[in-house]
Amino acid sequence: MKVLVIGGDGYCGWATALYLSNRGYEVAILDSLVRRHWDNELGVETLTPIASIQQRLQRWKDLTGKNIDLFIGDITNYEFLKKALHTFEPTAIVHFGEQRSAPFSMIDREHAVVTQVNNVVGTLNLLYAMKEDFPDCHLVKLGTMGEYGTPNIDIEEGYITIEHNGRKDTLPYPKQPGSMYHLSKVHDSHNIHFACRIWGLRATDLNQGVVYGVLTEETGMDEMLINRLDYDGVFGTALNRFCIQAAIGHPLTVYGKGGQTRGFLDIRDTVRCIEIAIANPANQGEFRVFNQFTELFSVGDLAMMVKKAGNAVGLNVEINNLENPRIEKEEHYFNAINTKLLDLGLQPHYLSDSLLDSLLNFAVKYQNRVDKNEILPKVKWHR
Repeated sequence: MKVLVIGGDGYCGWATALYLSNRGYEVAILDSLVRRHWDNELGVETLTPIASIQQRLQRWKDLTGKNIDLFIGDITNYEFLKKALHTFEPTAIVHFGEQRSAPFSMIDREHAVVTQVNNVVGTLNLLYAMKEDFPDCHLVKLGTMGEYGTPNIDIEEGYITIEHNGRKDTLPYPKQPGSMYHLSKVHDSHNIHFACRIWGLRATDLNQGVVYGVLTEETGMDEMLINRLDYDGVFGTALNRFCIQAAIGHPLTVYGKGGQTRGFLDIRDTVRCIEIAIANPANQGEFRVFNQFTELFSVGDLAMMVKKAGNAVGLNVEINNLENPRIEKEEHYFNAINTKLLDLGLQPHYLSDSLLDSLLNFAVKYQNRVDKNEILPKVKWHR
């Protein structure tokens, strides 16, 4: 099977491309490399020093004998996208090629527009290219659990059956996104759903929780294959951020009361979920939604777990509850369903003391690369 990984130079995309290549899939990466540009714009660097995409792919070939094709360009450029698709002719497309930071999207009008144009137009271009020339190709699209918000009822997987005035229907689950980034993901979901209903495309929307960890079997093979690990206030995610803060003796930055509850998963489960979706494709005309997470934690609980793990390895870890820069509920009901991937064979890596030890040791190893000026949040939702 030929799999095109759009956004394959990024955090989830890089790990996924290597994982699929290692398991015998014929893989190509398509990426505009704009994620590296945004680091330069913000003046931040990943904790881990990552090589150029060309060096990474050459090292992968040297180590494994496996070749991963590379297409450098922007999927908002329709002609480039169509040319790349016709050159590679994928049977499945994994779409990670989006601006994925809520704070980035909330910096100002310009960053909101960049986020929505990149995400919504890029995905629309992809849908039209599939409609015109690759109608049997299976789109595996990375969504986000953040599309749902924090409703006071259980979160189903994509759809909810409603009875109203004596009639019943199954409808897309209501969305309450909390940032311009999350809004762009909702627009994507609506557009993909439309394309499946009207044009008969097949797509799987993976509403992913917060990903943590850095090592997969493949990215751990060589220093040159190492994955990025973000810790800054714009691109860093909760657990990764907390472990890096603990490693350098910075108080853990819990926003508000810390009761915000979210779905989380290990990056090793991210890559496996992608493979499961590819190996079990949606039917023609089907817009399928999987909630892709393995455990639910509050931000405050995560901080306490990192504090305990840090103390156990001799780190002095403190927790600071900061004024919340976001507009969000800090205490709320949250119960999300996540059975579909488990039913298809996912065997989760649950968050453990050994994984926290590994992350903390990783952060200690590279702690000299941390810019302490970039740890605290600088972007506020309320201006």
